[in-house]
Amino acid sequence: MVLKRLMGLVFIGALALGTAAAEVVVRIAPPRVHVERRGRAPSRNHVWVSGYHRWDGNAYAWNEGRWEVPPQPHQRWVAHRWVHRSNGYVLVDGHWR
Repeated sequence: MVLKRLMGLVFIGALALGTAAAEVVVRIAPPRVHVERRGRAPSRNHVWVSGYHRWDGNAYAWNEGRWEVPPQPHQRWVAHRWVHRSNGYVLVDGHWR
């Protein structure tokens, strides 16, 4: 009984990790990045998180940029970007560094 539960947990964990690591390959090149008006930062602590095109399954859709406070002081935002691979384009998510 314990072995069955353990095997089930291992299977669920592997499934969750496999889904998280899956890449969506888009055969259509992404459009040019929009030039966004940032406006004033709400405070000196805010950092601009740039907008990007996301693939919604049928077409590219623009996600607008926004001001955010970094999770840790002095971190900077590394923007989302589309990378060309042999079979299409893959979105590399933005992150704090």
